[in-house]
Amino acid sequence: MRTWEDYKNHVKAVSKEERRNMEEIEEVSTIVSSMIRRRQELGISQRALAKRCGIPQSSVVRIETLQTTPKLDTLVKLMQALDLKLQVAAAG
Repeated sequence: MRTWEDYKNHVKAVSKEERRNMEEIEEVSTIVSSMIRRRQELGISQRALAKRCGIPQSSVVRIETLQTTPKLDTLVKLMQALDLKLQVAAAG
């Protein structure tokens, strides 16, 4: 395996469960990356974002480093604080 893409494809080929796990990781990573990018665009620190949301700064750190996946209510708070909108679409 030469690239991250090769590795992801390999894992997805192992089993349906591994495929679902990898796809979940990719989706969470995409959301979190968007949040980090937006926070940086706005010039907001992790501490300031946490304060806006009423959550501990350590939670923001764990979410941004993918150590934890936020609950839906926490995700919505973060998105609102960053002027982002979470949209749901059919997989296709």
